[in-house]
Amino acid sequence: MALMRMTLSALARTRFGAQAIRPKFSAKPKPRDNMVFGFVACNFLSTHRLTKNIELLTDDVSQPAIIKPETKKIINPRESNADNRPLLVLLCWLLSKRNHIMKFVNFYMEQGFDVVTVSMTPWQLMWPVKGSRIIALDLLEFLEQNKHYEQIFLHGFSVGGYMWGEVMDFVHKDRKKYDDVVNRVVGHVWDSAADISELTIGTPRAVFPNNEVLQNAMKKYLEYHMKAFHKQATQYWIRSSQLFHLNLVRSPALFIVSDTDPVGSLESNMRVKESWDSLGTKTYMKIFRNTPHVGHFRAHPKEYVAELYTFLDRLQLIRNEEKIRARL
Repeated sequence: MALMRMTLSALARTRFGAQAIRPKFSAKPKPRDNMVFGFVACNFLSTHRLTKNIELLTDDVSQPAIIKPETKKIINPRESNADNRPLLVLLCWLLSKRNHIMKFVNFYMEQGFDVVTVSMTPWQLMWPVKGSRIIALDLLEFLEQNKHYEQIFLHGFSVGGYMWGEVMDFVHKDRKKYDDVVNRVVGHVWDSAADISELTIGTPRAVFPNNEVLQNAMKKYLEYHMKAFHKQATQYWIRSSQLFHLNLVRSPALFIVSDTDPVGSLESNMRVKESWDSLGTKTYMKIFRNTPHVGHFRAHPKEYVAELYTFLDRLQLIRNEEKIRARL
């Protein structure tokens, strides 16, 4: 019991304490920065936290996104998109570090994308009604309201697959309102996507990466949690998994996996791929050898970039080929 209390206490700190995900951009700009409607413009990069879990980044500083507090709407009021800038939705892995995420942000911004990053805490994962489902609906509302982004591209990591399944749940409940969002998704990449069957394996490793004792304790608690809180949590995890396998998005998809990853296993990703193939989605898969969970880019940066380049080129989303060639 003492060990279990330690586990829960440490997990609580991922929401409330030292391990919590916090914005890295200060609300108080440095002297060289420009403040425009709550935006911080730094070195041609504008960023704003739309919610605690959703952040928009763009180098289009001339037309910054604006949040109107009185309406509490997370909107970008631009009525036009003269450059036809695509939007990348980056669905982050659990407790991802900003410097790691920014490597992907920079890659896509070099190709003319605006970027929305979406994160969640372990607490939000474990309590979907007050956590992940709120994030999913906020993201969907942002995409639905910002129709000037005619091309949406997804890049999801690990539990990002679960988050997208939650988004699909809300789409399924109101197809008339949200089908336009689905139709604007031109492609998607899934790096180490984790299914519900790997939840009790991946979450403890994300929360306690260097403590096997606490990993085992949290694994046991999550097994209990899934049984004890079916109505509050497990039913949503199952529903998300089902909708991820039956994804309403029919645009091409790239799976990036490892043959030794126990969290986003090759077997579970193959099942998703086969399901999407049967539904008419064109899918591709890159299998890395002996790379850790969401560690493919770090282990094989040039090979990873080459896969992304090939996939983006198929979708005619390459705007700056020289930048990519420099990375290869």
